[in-house]
Amino acid sequence: MTAEATTRAHVIGSDAEALEQARRLAGDFAPGASERDARRRLPVAELDVLSASGLLGVTVPAEHGGAEVSTRTLVEVFRLLAAADPNIAQIPQSHVVYVNVLRENGTPAQQRFFFAEVLAGRRFGNAQSESGSRNAQDIRTRLTAGPGGAFVLDGTKAYSTGALLAHWIPVLAKDDDDALRVAYVPSDAAGLTVVDDWGGMGQRTTASGTVRLEQVRVPAANVVAHHRTFERPQLHGALAQVLHAAIDVGIARAALDEATAFVRTRSRPWADSGVERASDDPLTIQRFGELEIRVRAAEALLDQAGAAIDEARADLDDDSAAAASIAVATAKAFAGGAAVELGSALFEVSGTRSSLAETNLHRHWRNARTHTLHDPVRWKVQHIGRYALNGTHPPRGGQL
Repeated sequence: MTAEATTRAHVIGSDAEALEQARRLAGDFAPGASERDARRRLPVAELDVLSASGLLGVTVPAEHGGAEVSTRTLVEVFRLLAAADPNIAQIPQSHVVYVNVLRENGTPAQQRFFFAEVLAGRRFGNAQSESGSRNAQDIRTRLTAGPGGAFVLDGTKAYSTGALLAHWIPVLAKDDDDALRVAYVPSDAAGLTVVDDWGGMGQRTTASGTVRLEQVRVPAANVVAHHRTFERPQLHGALAQVLHAAIDVGIARAALDEATAFVRTRSRPWADSGVERASDDPLTIQRFGELEIRVRAAEALLDQAGAAIDEARADLDDDSAAAASIAVATAKAFAGGAAVELGSALFEVSGTRSSLAETNLHRHWRNARTHTLHDPVRWKVQHIGRYALNGTHPPRGGQL
């Protein structure tokens, strides 16, 4: 471990304060979202503001000085931020996930140190996914035993969201026994390189990139036995996925809000409608009603998923963990479709002018289509169907 943080961000004390801060920051972040996307300008200043606000520390357990907010509150925080700028919302998704890794399996000493880092405003990135492997679960990065009880990391990671602007980069790796570990590596560690090479059509400013690890020394005190998480009933995967669902729901709401503003101020009515304003066109009104229902349904399913995680956490066993995972899978499956649909329907209701490059309204569809590729919905639907028809529990893992 490195020296403990000596400065502190604001420490949020309640669920209500977390929501108040999220609404305030969302209002501040939204006006610059289009320009950041168009120029691919990373939200450096915005992330510093987010860190200082204390929102990155709201899942730290109360016994360690955090607010330990409910999952329902947490997903609403992410939804609010995503409606303002889904890039900014995606960056702390990994942060929250790796705070949870420590909560699940960190030693008391690890929890004391790293939770203090989080409350001080330090950000966790991630070095999790790998490209070129057989599948997403095929982790080839190795954490081998080194001299003096330390470890050595070697490997290459892709799509490392937030890594470019992180203070710590949690690295998912396999040890000498092929067990899954997370090594918490300071971003300035010798042998660690983060390359700014993310070129996706959407979510362009998530501070993602390739992470290269070449003989990176890691003390044993910075390594957590993540494999133990999946040896018992767990909510780790559900928590990770519900935050992704919140981002999708935020994108859907943002697209509808922008369509509303555009139709009210810039769109022309169809000649056959017989009305003076596009917002009075009965067929446009009908379509807006359909889209509003779609977004509200996504918001309701998201809230239900957050509540299901909270209920399961209060009485965790195989049945409650499975119920929470299915609730999250349902919300995620619906939210992904809603986000993509709203990103496209925006143009349908707004008309030709909305397609002009200067409006940058296509960023909503690009963000939705890119972000929803994280986990295939078709497999979530399979698990939902098996659970509904045969009572089959979904697998324990980080993807559901």
